[in-house]
Amino acid sequence: MKAHRPLRTISAWMSPLAAAAAAAAALCLAGCVNYAGIKSNHQIEEPAKYETQQSLPAEGGKWPSLDWSEQFGDPQLPKLIDEALKGNPSIDEARARIDKATAYAGSAKSALYPNVSGSYSFSRNLYSENTVYPAPIGGNWASENTVLAGASWDLDFWGKNHQRLKEAISDQNVAEAEMEAVRVSLATSVASTYNELARLYELRDIAANELKNREEIEHITNGRVNAGLDTNVERQTANGDTATIRSTLTNLDGQITTVRCQLGALLGAGPDRGLAIAVPTLGNGAAVSLPDNLPADLISRRPDLVAAYWQVDAAAHGVKEAKAEFFPDINLSASLGLDAFGWGRFLNSSSRQIQAGSAVHLPIFDAGALRSQLKGRYADFDYGVANYNKTLINALSEVATRVTLIHSTDKQLVDAQAALDAQAKAYQLAVVRYRSGLNEQLQVLNADDNRLSAEQVVANLKMDRRNMQVALIKALGGGFDAEKTELATQSGTPDTSLSVLHPNK
Repeated sequence: MKAHRPLRTISAWMSPLAAAAAAAAALCLAGCVNYAGIKSNHQIEEPAKYETQQSLPAEGGKWPSLDWSEQFGDPQLPKLIDEALKGNPSIDEARARIDKATAYAGSAKSALYPNVSGSYSFSRNLYSENTVYPAPIGGNWASENTVLAGASWDLDFWGKNHQRLKEAISDQNVAEAEMEAVRVSLATSVASTYNELARLYELRDIAANELKNREEIEHITNGRVNAGLDTNVERQTANGDTATIRSTLTNLDGQITTVRCQLGALLGAGPDRGLAIAVPTLGNGAAVSLPDNLPADLISRRPDLVAAYWQVDAAAHGVKEAKAEFFPDINLSASLGLDAFGWGRFLNSSSRQIQAGSAVHLPIFDAGALRSQLKGRYADFDYGVANYNKTLINALSEVATRVTLIHSTDKQLVDAQAALDAQAKAYQLAVVRYRSGLNEQLQVLNADDNRLSAEQVVANLKMDRRNMQVALIKALGGGFDAEKTELATQSGTPDTSLSVLHPNK
């Protein structure tokens, strides 16, 4: 009976690894493909670099909270925003991107661990008498059974797989931050569209009151024509003005229906959902005051800035991964199984087969492929840095612009309201004088046009100011705070150097 072969000792198992390490060291010392001269001097900028003291003064204000919509005093608005965030396809799209990034991160993580697989095969063959198989196999049919379990492990000395995993995790953070940006954008879009609906209803009320004024002027004109004080020209003019206002009302009704349909789409529903929305009852909202330390804190409050940072971080890990490609790969493999002709000896120890080994791969000449790949990764990094800096500049400018417009609108409202008060008095006096026969019809119509224009200006300024306030809330992050999530960013530019033998850095 054939004796069992003894198991290998620990030193015997480690000899392939020692040989692989020695070979890798020899190849490295010989000098192969390298990344000398390929680097980047770009870095993300600190908010303090940009002058904002005059445009964005510290006013002791608070950052927007997630329930910012409640400040406008309309209980319907927060409910509409919640409905939109739960059922809008844009949120589902963003969530799907997160799921995909998470799956890729899981795939990248698997490369850090040994890979184990098993297989079984069965074959029935007629073997030639004139080849390597002697009788009784040669010239006869035989069955072959093979079962094999194998394992392989990339030692990842230079951190390539670790950097690929970190890049995938950063990409996952990008997807999550982008979903937060979608949420903020969707919530503020619902509020802005809802405010537009409020604007149209306000303008419709103004037009409805104007129709009453025109009908009153038409009634006075008819009386004057019957008394011989006016002609048919004044009568037709009054009739035409009344018809024009009715046309304006019809136009506003159509615009109201259109905006309702738009709201239905924002809510992730059909247009009929928009038709069921009650008439808005929005208030002025809270006073506008900027929070302290705004430029520095803004980078953690704006989800687009957070996403831009993690894009840079992902690109930095991509650079490190590409640099690790220049160093040797060391892979260990082992397999154990049984192989035998027929079934009788298949489970005998003499049918076992064992294999163990190591492999070293080092690029020596690749016609510039790895250097080009690294240059591409650095280009991705430079692009991410430029995008981050551009996003930061635009964010600061957006906040400053919204605040400036709000303050300007507040000043305009004071003058516009004074103008409306004066034009309303002028119109009332003109009607009284026209009724008494002291004024002509043209003076009344001009006074009414001036009053109507002034009233529309005040209404539009109020709605514009509320829109600007919603836009400022969005510019300040819409209640998002990365410090309260797992998306908090680190300070400084992500490192693109290669930390040899320290893949976790």
